[in-house]
Formats: sequence, C-alpha cells, structure tokens
Amino acid sequence: MKKIYLITLLFTLIIAVQKAYSQGCVAIRGFSTCNGQVGSESFLPKGEWLINGNFRYFHSFRHFRGHEEETYRVEEGTEVINDSYFFDASVSYGFSDRWYGSLILPLVYHERSSMYEHGGNPPNGLGDRHKTYASGLGDIRLSAAYWVLNPDKNSRGNFSVGLGIKLPTGDYGATSTFYNQGDNRDQTLELTVDQSIQPGDGGFGGTLELQGYRMLSHSFMLNGSFFYLANPRETNGESSRNRGTEFSVPDQYAIRLGLTYVSAVPGLSFYLGGRHECIPVYDLIGGSDGFRRPGYALSIEPGINYAKSKFSVNVNVPIALERNRTRSYLDIQNSTPDQYRHGDAAFADYLINLGFAWRISKKMPTPFHSM
Repeated sequence: MKKIYLITLLFTLIIAVQKAYSQGCVAIRGFSTCNGQVGSESFLPKGEWLINGNFRYFHSFRHFRGHEEETYRVEEGTEVINDSYFFDASVSYGFSDRWYGSLILPLVYHERSSMYEHGGNPPNGLGDRHKTYASGLGDIRLSAAYWVLNPDKNSRGNFSVGLGIKLPTGDYGATSTFYNQGDNRDQTLELTVDQSIQPGDGGFGGTLELQGYRMLSHSFMLNGSFFYLANPRETNGESSRNRGTEFSVPDQYAIRLGLTYVSAVPGLSFYLGGRHECIPVYDLIGGSDGFRRPGYALSIEPGINYAKSKFSVNVNVPIALERNRTRSYLDIQNSTPDQYRHGDAAFADYLINLGFAWRISKKMPTPFHSM
C-alpha cells in the first residue's frame, strides 16, 4: 500500500512528459493550482475555509526556435520583451473532510516592448521600440476535488483528484496603441495586442487537477501536482494587430515534483523540485488551428515556506534549464519542400512566485507545509 503514493506521483510525471509536445512566448500563464500547500495539514475539514493569494512575475526576452537560442536578437537589440504580472486570489471550502471546492479569480497586467510591431526590425524597418499594454480580469476557474484516501487513516500520504471549469471572463481582444502602421508606416492605430499578453483566451475549458504527497521520514516529504486545461474551442475570432490569422485557444498544462524538507524550526520548510510548463501543439479536444506559440519550459525550483498558526507564506523561484519553442500546427501545415517554417518565441530565465494562505477554522491548526 505504501508504494501506491509514489507510483501515482511517478505515473503522473510520466504522463506529463510524454505529452510535452511544446510551449512558449510568455503564454505560460499563472498556475496557482501548482503553487499551493500539500501535506497532511492541507486538508480542509467540513465547514472550514482557506484563503489563498499567489503573485507571479516573469520577464521574457530570450528568443528560442526549437531548443536553440537566437542570441543575436539580444545582441542587435531586436528582442521582444514581455513583463507579465499575475495575481490569483482564491478561496477554498471544505464540503466534507474529503471533498472541497475552489474559486480562483485571476488579475493580470502585461507590458510588451518590441520593434517589429511598430514599423519593423532594422535594417528594413524604422527601428522604433514601443510598448503595448493589457490588463484586467483573467479567466475565472471553479473546481471541486476529492482526497482519495481517508485523511484520518492516511496522514503520511494521500492524493486528490479534482475537476473544474474555466470561464472566458478575461478579455481576449484587448487593444493598445501601435505606431508606424499602414502601407507608408505613418499611422498610429489602436489594434489588438499580441496573444501572449491577452488577459483571456476566449474559450470555455475543462481542468484536471492532481496533487499528492508521501512522508518519506520525519523531515522529508515527496510531493507533486499536475494541472491540465483542455480548451475545446479552436479559434476565438481575434488576431494580432487585426492582421487576419485568428488566435488559437490552446490547451495548457503544468507539473511539479519535488521534496520538502521540514526543518527543526517550527513552521519553516524548504522545497526543491522540478517544474514543467507547456502549451501543446495539438489539443486533446477540438481542432488546433489558428495562431499559437507552442513550446515548453523545464525548470529547477527552489522554495521556502513559513507557517505560523493559521497563516502561511511561501516563495518559489523556478529557474529555466531547458526552453523549446516547437513547431506550431500552422508551421507544419504551411511548410513546403522548398520552405521549412518554424516560428520563434521569447522565454524568461526565471519566474518569481510569492504566495500566502490564511485558514479560517474553528480550531487552532498545526502549521501546514508548502510545495
């Protein structure tokens, strides 16, 4: 029976890696589900609440085509720079000692700096660098999850399975000011911003969420989580700078697996693990046409958590080890024997995740530990 928990986590990892077809250009959005607390003290007894907040930031500027970084983009100053800020506010409620539900309310702010969108990169363009902006409410998520094993009898290890829906509440046709537009590059126009900084994707989606843990000793805990968003809608009718090719509504997924060290200092724990975030080339349900930048990022993720009484705060900083902008569906469809197409994407060197949690309970809980 003890092997079930480890096998479950490893099986989850294998599934995610096998499906790692791709992900890229700052389309890595906020995955607060994969930043929460996992451990025997993370259960919500019936009638109790858990309030969470997760802040996420990244600065992307390194261009990749496949595994290869196009270092000349930074050297010549033509790189696209995205600064993206996410804040996910969530509330969870224990319907029973094993069933719980969550509501996630995301807020986003993006700045995108480029030359090619404002007259073109030199030597054929005007060479002016400008910024576009997008902000507001993202796509709200609702989910319900169930701890598979009885928490009272399995405090050293357990795993939960959750299903949810993602609502198209975020703006997927946000606009901003673009310079040097038109045939003569002499117009300033209000146009649709790049897909990577749109607050929403325009589709109803379904989510699968898995999380689990296993205490290996008094001080070490193996834990992991998996999140998959399936978007059946193929395209959403919008396009960058209103140029014709509609935005795809892609699937996304994220996975984490690592070890938590519970220190001798009450409430203080440390985490080290791996993180995989991906936008696939092909969706599980529905078509995969439209414009998307697929790819993935593999990162090593150190973290620290401190909990006292009903409060907990954690910081995790995933550092990229591998980035890959894979060929999109359009790249493959539009390639010919004479012309091989493979678009690029910009990735960040690291991400910053800062989270906090507040448990509203009738009794005083023991500190819970973070992933």
